[in-house]
Amino acid sequence: MGKVAVGAAVVCAATAVAVAALVVRHRMRSSGRWARAMGILREFDEKCAAPIGKLRQVADAMTVEMHAGLASEGGSKLKMIITFVDTLPTGDEKGLFYALDLGGTNFRVLRVQLGGKEGRVGKQEFTEVSIPPRLMTGTSDELFDYIATELAKFVGAEGEDFHVSVGRQRELGFTFSFPVKQTSISSGTVIKWTKGFSIDDAVGEDVVAELTKAMERKGLDMRVAALVNDTIGTLAGGRYYDNDVTIAVILGTGTNAAYVERAHAIPKWHGLLPKSGEMVINMEWGNFRSSHLPITEYDQALDVESLNPGEQIFEKMISGMYLGDIVRRVLHRMAEEAAFFGDTVPPNLKVPFILRTPDVSAMHHDTSPDLRVVGCKLKDILGISNTSLKIRKVVVKLCDIVATRGARLAAAGILGIMKKQGRDTIRDGEKQRTVIAMDGGLFEHYTKFSQCLEITLKELLGEEVAGTIVIKHANDGSGIGAALLAASHSQYLEYES
Repeated sequence: MGKVAVGAAVVCAATAVAVAALVVRHRMRSSGRWARAMGILREFDEKCAAPIGKLRQVADAMTVEMHAGLASEGGSKLKMIITFVDTLPTGDEKGLFYALDLGGTNFRVLRVQLGGKEGRVGKQEFTEVSIPPRLMTGTSDELFDYIATELAKFVGAEGEDFHVSVGRQRELGFTFSFPVKQTSISSGTVIKWTKGFSIDDAVGEDVVAELTKAMERKGLDMRVAALVNDTIGTLAGGRYYDNDVTIAVILGTGTNAAYVERAHAIPKWHGLLPKSGEMVINMEWGNFRSSHLPITEYDQALDVESLNPGEQIFEKMISGMYLGDIVRRVLHRMAEEAAFFGDTVPPNLKVPFILRTPDVSAMHHDTSPDLRVVGCKLKDILGISNTSLKIRKVVVKLCDIVATRGARLAAAGILGIMKKQGRDTIRDGEKQRTVIAMDGGLFEHYTKFSQCLEITLKELLGEEVAGTIVIKHANDGSGIGAALLAASHSQYLEYES
């Protein structure tokens, strides 16, 4: 072999050694990065752990806060609002009733013909109307005149299938999904506006009086029989079809719960005790907090950067508004500290709320062999292409950790309510049936979340008590539920009984 050939062979060998060394270093670096990423995931998983013992502590803390909130105004992080709803639908309601649902940039008007035990909900119709942006920041008169005009149009289109009994005024259930201080079943003052509304002259005013004046100006003869929120509507809608409904929970963008309390167990109630002996309590449970909640640094960062720091801690751990962003925050850290998606951090990972809970749900439910849905979501939303199956599996695991924690905490909250009601055990061998009406997109569409919630509740209650619990999806509390509450608080009930 000539000198040139020998030299070339030596160079080739040296290059091969160098390449091999680079490969080894790359592998070592890759395995080091992978180990770091897995360390971040494992640590997060450990901090999110919600074993049965911890959940029982959360449930006990919820019960304690409920007692405190019922004892005095401001006595707890839970507002425990007295709703003045002391009678819920029975199924006997008859007649034509309306509902108005004002909760965002659209409002909905609904009418329903009720036919008593036999006919039930005979026929219903609704329309949805957009609110012009200028009215969201205008005056109270302008907004309510617009709503009353649309309401009058809807009443004017009442067909032959709907009929008001002779000599009766039409009655309306009004779902007003903004902070309000309720003063009776059909009155309440606006505390503040949210969701892009800012109508200064309505703050401190009775929202029902404002709507009533507008209806009078438009010549519409209609009475607001009940002012409610969607959680109370869900409870009413559930009770209409099942007399054993005593709890309602909304799990959607936000979360809340309401339940039926014994009137004499409300120390802060100073009025006459209602004939029914019961009162529906709007818990506003999203604001619950306890040292037993498994809060991580990601939750703390989300809270600090939120519009309402220090508030709605429970909601920020379990509701649809936030689950996607918790997943994003963990992925961002893995990208930053462990180069999980390559040498640069994908820019979209830095954008708050870019990853929504429906996307998390879609990835969590992906059953394709190559986790194709996960790959598409990472690419389309976060701009991360060519992810390996290994990486996609980690993303699914992360979604599972976040959803499982949320579902298990929601189950613990429900147990807390059942403890307050004395429904968490079987007393004197009597099997008392408890039905929980649930609504909200998170509960309805995120199947693994709702399944985990139900399994956890059974685990917490034990087999015997779990056999007495039914979870039912009660849809459209803010519409049909509000109309039903108008029916159960009708001014004509006394004449019929």
